[in-house]
Amino acid sequence: MSPLSAPQPLFSVIAPVLGESGRINGLVDNIRTAGYGLPIEIIIVDGDPGQATLRALTRSGVTGLTSPPGRGRQQNAGAALASGEYLLFLHADTRLPAGAFEAAAALLEGRAELGAFSLAIRSDNVLLRLIAAAATWRSRLFSLPYGDQALFLRRDLFEAMGGFADIPIMEDVELVRALRRAGGRVAVSPRCVTTSARRWRAGGILATSLRNLALLFFFSLGVSPHRLARHYPAMPESPGSPGAADTTAGSRP
Repeated sequence: MSPLSAPQPLFSVIAPVLGESGRINGLVDNIRTAGYGLPIEIIIVDGDPGQATLRALTRSGVTGLTSPPGRGRQQNAGAALASGEYLLFLHADTRLPAGAFEAAAALLEGRAELGAFSLAIRSDNVLLRLIAAAATWRSRLFSLPYGDQALFLRRDLFEAMGGFADIPIMEDVELVRALRRAGGRVAVSPRCVTTSARRWRAGGILATSLRNLALLFFFSLGVSPHRLARHYPAMPESPGSPGAADTTAGSRP
């Protein structure tokens, strides 16, 4: 099939990365497995000007670019190049389930303007499983999923909203709240994405969870995200990543 006759992507998957050379090929493989048989565009946005993660990418057919670091900035840069009908924003340490794109499209074509998946954490720790379950119920009850649940929405709606706010953290929360203020509906799929437990392992399960709740609470009170970012540590490096620690991927259940 020639490029001129190639179908328009159904989804553009945008993944912001920094210091993820040990994960990047597995991430691409997961996207392609979850989207098998569908036209899926994959855009990787590296916040490292040295392109350490992009240089480790060995899979073909992936669009790679760099931008100034910061999850909101990187995701906006990727969205600006996207051509899919829908956008799905995927953190580097989150993996999609089988049938993810069909489930996401069904929600967006039916009862929601913005959707996300239920959350699972890649760990046998009982407390982390409870935290993941609580995050899922929170996102359903309050229509407030976080970015590690793989937010998805129509590309034209994302553009009309002006994209993610250029803030160091809470850009996902701000996007969801802005849509809700405008009367948009939010839905959470029963299918689960699975995210890494590395931030909880690095900072301690209870300490990390309490800090995340405190950050959300103070953000809700109007505290500047620039001040809050001082209390949000960098993501531990992925295995095999020689570059800087990653602040573009993480979890705040």
